[in-house]
Amino acid sequence: MKSVLTAALATTALVAAAASADARTLRLNHNNPPDHPVHLAMQQMADRVEELTDGDIKIQIFPNGQLGTQRESMELVQNCALDMARSNASELEAFEESYSALNLPYIFQSEEHFEKVVMGDIGADILASSAEKGFRGVAFYTEGARSFYANKPILSPADLGGVKVRVQPSPSAIRMVELLGGSPTPISWGELYSALQQGVVDAAENNPTALTTARHGEVAKHFSLDEHTMIPSVVVISSCAWDRMSPEEQEALHTAALESMEDQFEAWKVASDAAIEEAKAEMGVEIHEVDKAPFSEAVAPMIEEVAARSDNLRDLIERIQAAAEE
Repeated sequence: MKSVLTAALATTALVAAAASADARTLRLNHNNPPDHPVHLAMQQMADRVEELTDGDIKIQIFPNGQLGTQRESMELVQNCALDMARSNASELEAFEESYSALNLPYIFQSEEHFEKVVMGDIGADILASSAEKGFRGVAFYTEGARSFYANKPILSPADLGGVKVRVQPSPSAIRMVELLGGSPTPISWGELYSALQQGVVDAAENNPTALTTARHGEVAKHFSLDEHTMIPSVVVISSCAWDRMSPEEQEALHTAALESMEDQFEAWKVASDAAIEEAKAEMGVEIHEVDKAPFSEAVAPMIEEVAARSDNLRDLIERIQAAAEE
């Protein structure tokens, strides 16, 4: 009887050990605070994938760049030293050219056009395009339209003449500011508050929540709604982590990501409107309506410049433009 009991306990231990080995925790790094709408969307995705896989796949999220900057995170993901990261299309174009098509100024005619692209076949093709480069995209999250903010209104391209504008380390962002007459200055997100405060840069460009969640409204009192780009956040997973997942687990992650995308698009609109009201009421930020036509005309050459880089980019740009008419 004692030997039977011992054998049974040993078998139970082996089963438990096997189950523990099957359960995996994926680490996901990003540079937003925990109350940011994109963080909340990723947490929703994490909760849902754990539910769909009966706890076999968990995602542990590290906000505020705890595991490195966006650039560092992407390099770690490519090297399989980090499972997942949240970057954005602007920085990702340095790793996969397809993302360049999403970074073009005024390529999207409306939020509805943007959502149709990233939620449809075009978005799926772009997410899959980097599969041979060490990572693949999992989800797009909207962060709305990006506009300029500074300590003076930016009402026309002429107002950017000689202005040092913080940009992401992206060829598209740099070229856009150059065409608008500004002086593009790549600076990491974590250093931007002090750079604005100390005059290292004169202006920056981002969505309205940057004024509140990053407190940039404390050091930049004019937000000018030129809405030049709609650059999505992108959650990526390393090829190593993806390949270790079963087809069923991969499908669970895809389902969880899609559901969180749909909910996040709705939540973003509320958060963006609330950020504008908070910036005005509590930080004294002035919000300026802008005639977008001069901005759009100044950066129009970028479309042909990017399309000329490859047949792949030309095809993606044409598909995005055609989606606006569907």
